[in-house]
Amino acid sequence: MSLFLAFILTGTSIETVAQSYPNKPIKFVVGYPPGGSTDTLTRIVAQKMTERFGHPVIVINKAGANSIIAADFVAKSAPDGYTLLVNGPGLMSSNPGDRLPYDPAKDFLPITLFATDPLVLAVNPELPVTSLKELIAMAKNQPGKLSYGEGAPPMYVGAELFKKLADVDIVHIPYKGSGPSIMAAVSGEVPLVVVSIGPALAQLRAGKLRPLAVTATKRASHLPNVPTVKEAAELDFEGGVWLALFAPAATPRAIIDKLYGELAIVLKSDSVKERLSSLGYDTDGSGMTPAEFNTFFRTNLAKWTNVTTDLNIH
Repeated sequence: MSLFLAFILTGTSIETVAQSYPNKPIKFVVGYPPGGSTDTLTRIVAQKMTERFGHPVIVINKAGANSIIAADFVAKSAPDGYTLLVNGPGLMSSNPGDRLPYDPAKDFLPITLFATDPLVLAVNPELPVTSLKELIAMAKNQPGKLSYGEGAPPMYVGAELFKKLADVDIVHIPYKGSGPSIMAAVSGEVPLVVVSIGPALAQLRAGKLRPLAVTATKRASHLPNVPTVKEAAELDFEGGVWLALFAPAATPRAIIDKLYGELAIVLKSDSVKERLSSLGYDTDGSGMTPAEFNTFFRTNLAKWTNVTTDLNIH
């Protein structure tokens, strides 16, 4: 009887907490510095959530270690719905698991997807190739002579998988973020860059980078004339980045549901979709339910964990 009463009281307590949630500021923790596309997207959503809740939703930037610092901070935070992680594959499914201080599958609860952004393989216009097949042919004729720049784990892992599928030797040059990797390709410091579309969109549209292929299963709405990798080179390759919201694992389901209810309204609104699209993001899956996003997340986690293991990336 005591255990039964304790169970009833605990359930009542959780429900009471959820009803009063939020009663103080909510923190969206981002693993990148202010000013980038991830930070900008998060602030758009945070502003709208502030309006919905009537309590501040603030963005906390904890940059460093490929955003592992941010994820570890949230994983170890109180599971009360006030410290949440804006996350992507770099923190969850592209960083090799044996060096993570948290378990992506066990230490977080997926809430919903904000947006997705496929990768684009783009070259400096001075490089004498106009298609992905020509790039692959050049790389095969000059093994180890070409190099590519990237600024985050999803781009690195994706590029290394592409290299394996295409059977080419292209040297990896890491940069501290997408911005520096893009500018390195624009300046000719590296001939090739692998980057998500959003941060590179202005340079692509200005002709300072030549896009060869996108890594989605279909052509990107922002680059409708650019073929997919499968179309361009008959390689069965798909990848990209996504941004989503996670909570610490023990967060009560009632709080997750309340958060999701407000987020779904925000993310599915035309005004927010238009703003995210202007940053280069695809909003087709924005606001999917926690159950749907959990399936999406775990599928991605399994796929890219297998890739990093297969490629021996540590």
